[in-house]
Amino acid sequence: MSTQPDTRLRRLREKGSKDFTLACEIIDAAKICHVGITVDEQPYVLPMAMARDGKHLLLHGSIASRVMKSLDSGINCCVTVTHLDGLVLARSAFNSSMHYRSVMIFGVATAVTGFADKEHGLKLLTEHLLPGRMADIRPSTRKEINATMFLRLPLKTFTVKVSKAPPDDPQKDLESTAWAGVVPLRLKAGKPIAAPDLAKGITVPANVRHLR
Repeated sequence: MSTQPDTRLRRLREKGSKDFTLACEIIDAAKICHVGITVDEQPYVLPMAMARDGKHLLLHGSIASRVMKSLDSGINCCVTVTHLDGLVLARSAFNSSMHYRSVMIFGVATAVTGFADKEHGLKLLTEHLLPGRMADIRPSTRKEINATMFLRLPLKTFTVKVSKAPPDDPQKDLESTAWAGVVPLRLKAGKPIAAPDLAKGITVPANVRHLR
């Protein structure tokens, strides 16, 4: 049975937000989320491919997955999306921190049913992971789509937290000789590596070459 989670921010409230547009921006910039559930009093947190479908988060997995089946049973779940954007190096370990953007979503997920809706979900997820990919690959078979499970989680109960400030050292530490500042971090695509069984003459498509 669904219960209303407590989403009040008790620490660092100035970093928090309930802005839907900001939450969508953070979700859309991510390729992966972490899904937390409790089954038989045992907590589980699993990484999962995801994409946003309007006002819902679309989760992807196999119909044989225990986690997907558990989510579809109507239990409460918590999904997090996090970007690590930098290391905040203060003049002490205590005041050092990180730059990040995060969303925590609460709710009950429901299965996407119907062949057309599942096919739409697979296209949406594929294009989210790599825009333009659907034009390069063969169509999915009915068997493949039937073996795939999608769950929709409403983007209704959530909390956003963003940290992007410089080091906040106390006055007494400002005379320290330790370097202080921010080291920006970002996820960057490397050089594409062809499959060992790729036929000769097939070149890397532009959308893969330009992936960032």
